[in-house]
Amino acid sequence: MLDPKDLHRAPLSLDRRRLLKGLGATALGGSLAGVAHAETAHHSVADAPVANAASQLDSVPYLGVHQAGIVNARPANGMVASFDVLAKDAEELEALFRTLTTRIAFLTVGGPVPVLDPKLPPADSGLLGPMVRPDNLTVTVSLGASLFDDRPWLVPLKPKHLKRMMRFPNDALDAEFCHGDLSIQICANTQDTTIHALRDIIKASSRQMILKWKQEGNVPVITPGPDGRVESARNFLGFRDGTANPNSSDAMEMDRVVWVGPEGGEPDWATGGSYQVVRIIRNFVERWDRTPFGEQERIIGRTKISGAPLDRRDGSEFDNPDFAADPEGKATPMDAHIRLANARDEAAKAHIILRRPFNYSNGVTRSGQLDQGLLFICYQADLERGFVAVQRKLNGEPLEEYIKPIGGGFFYTLPGIRGASDYVGSSLIAAVRGA
Repeated sequence: MLDPKDLHRAPLSLDRRRLLKGLGATALGGSLAGVAHAETAHHSVADAPVANAASQLDSVPYLGVHQAGIVNARPANGMVASFDVLAKDAEELEALFRTLTTRIAFLTVGGPVPVLDPKLPPADSGLLGPMVRPDNLTVTVSLGASLFDDRPWLVPLKPKHLKRMMRFPNDALDAEFCHGDLSIQICANTQDTTIHALRDIIKASSRQMILKWKQEGNVPVITPGPDGRVESARNFLGFRDGTANPNSSDAMEMDRVVWVGPEGGEPDWATGGSYQVVRIIRNFVERWDRTPFGEQERIIGRTKISGAPLDRRDGSEFDNPDFAADPEGKATPMDAHIRLANARDEAAKAHIILRRPFNYSNGVTRSGQLDQGLLFICYQADLERGFVAVQRKLNGEPLEEYIKPIGGGFFYTLPGIRGASDYVGSSLIAAVRGA
């Protein structure tokens, strides 16, 4: 995929030995062991980033059956950027996919920034200095329904459940922050790395796609307790976010919940991908902060301090509520958020999703209120049985008084880049040409 003419734009992207030499492990106080640990450790998406544990040498392999940035644990910073694609035919779309792959290969591995003739624009924004370090970066590419709907040659290959995000009853969607032909999720240890990656991708693909909207977010970094246990991070409502997420290090569970398999009735090219849902959900934090503590707990369905279920207040966030023993909702109200979202019965197993959220804070609204909320991201093998089904159960919940979804979209996350000669989206391009 990377021919010699691309090397000035993607140095060291496929050669880790050259990367480590360029980074200068001794000068950085790092070691090969630190890099290897970052690549091989298994964590759950729900795990919060741990204080003093991240390193600029942390890396996540960009090659694999599935794209990175889905089942690995969230780093401290993330964003979603949505683009309008300019490609008119398969050749132009392939060119875009190859451009994205070239940039992903370099950015997620790192290396020295090329020095060009001063009379030319610089090769890099310079945001990270002369040496780009991986910093736990992942770049995840997904496609929106409009990419297929607006191109007759792609319509027959559209994923089975992919559609334009509909408006749910509590939504107040702003068209400027909705939908798109292509979404890119960028996650890393530091905000500078995510912004640098976005600017790099925009520069490299400026003739191939146009930025439509973006939303940045973060996950609070948690200090382990005396027993070494790391609690889940809190959202801007003050409750722990990540409790009851499926275990993303369980490959069999992820095959069931997240990854599209050959038996799902999807186009063959889509095997190994996943449906991505992005929702920008504003929190009315001033109103929430004036709500009685006990009512907050009843609305969510867990204790605010420890995260324990309401029927086991002396427990912890890692304990599950026993809804079967509370059929009338005396402990956990029947309309509590966690009870509506997951009734914890046999039927609810079909609607499990993998959540990967970030908090966001955008400043102040024109009415003088804090513009804060949740950059909600989730993945599932079946959009209808996953997010759509869960959201319909949540329609009308008491929590709606304090939240308002304002943007986002539905996307299909492409299968992984399987080798150095492969590129993201290659299976779709092959299917177009085969058709």
